[in-house]
Amino acid sequence: MRALVQRVSSAGVEIDSHKYKKDIGPGMLILLGVKEGDSEEDVNFVADKCANLRIFEDAAEKMNHSLKDTYGEVLVISQFTLYGDTAKGNRPNFTAAAKPEEANRLYELFIKRMGVNLGAEKIKSGIFAAMMEVSLVNSGPVTVMVESKVK
Repeated sequence: MRALVQRVSSAGVEIDSHKYKKDIGPGMLILLGVKEGDSEEDVNFVADKCANLRIFEDAAEKMNHSLKDTYGEVLVISQFTLYGDTAKGNRPNFTAAAKPEEANRLYELFIKRMGVNLGAEKIKSGIFAAMMEVSLVNSGPVTVMVESKVK
């Protein structure tokens, strides 16, 4: 499992021309990729790591605070393209990504686990497999990759 984490001042997702719109203030935008063979153990590891990731500044402007400390919000977006292999040719190969049914199940579990860590009211998400327009104001900029343990 792979999470591209961006510290944001704000972020949002829009689907189907304003019919579905979710916005957050300061916090994290998490683009979540699920690969073939990922499990609930991977979900818990990556969600817990994201919730505790110290990428927010303290009074001394050092990255010492986590979302738990700042009470920030989270926007989670499914992103199978994080497992695009570009080693051969010019068209990415997505065979490492989990099949949609399993990817959606683990994506939903990730959202729930983030809610356990931070409070369900702090978590917003896109719609799995939908064509989405995602916007963000990256604060810093700070962008890091969190991955589950190598098996």
